[in-house]
Amino acid sequence: MKGIDISPQVLEIAQKNAELNGLEGICSFEEANVFDILKKYDGGGIRYDVIILDPPAFTKSSKTVDNAYRGYKEINLRAMKLINSGGFLITSSCSQHINANEFTNIIVDAARDTKKNLKMVEFRGQAKDHPVLPASRETNYLKFAIYEVR
Repeated sequence: MKGIDISPQVLEIAQKNAELNGLEGICSFEEANVFDILKKYDGGGIRYDVIILDPPAFTKSSKTVDNAYRGYKEINLRAMKLINSGGFLITSSCSQHINANEFTNIIVDAARDTKKNLKMVEFRGQAKDHPVLPASRETNYLKFAIYEVR
């Protein structure tokens, strides 16, 4: 298992958790920008059975939704290219300005561009300790999806 994050503090915590759980022998961590790593791995023969994407919110404003769309599409497209047929893409968005339908459409667009077929295994929102208030759209912010990629 390889974890990639741009934050050295996050990687230090991940390493400690791996050690606490006796997994230090199978877990490795690298400090990097995931966009750069996915781009580097593309075409290099590196393939995975599972890729998990948990990026920060790509937009904090409705004015930058187009940029967020491009960011989510690129990161998911690059990940799909690296997944073995029958493998899984686990992806999420915590951008309140991208709703569940928009997020799904982004993933479908990325799959179309990579000529991959997707089967949705699961789609969820945030846990009950983060309630959704219908009158406050911003409370419905988390999207989490698991896709089989072929």
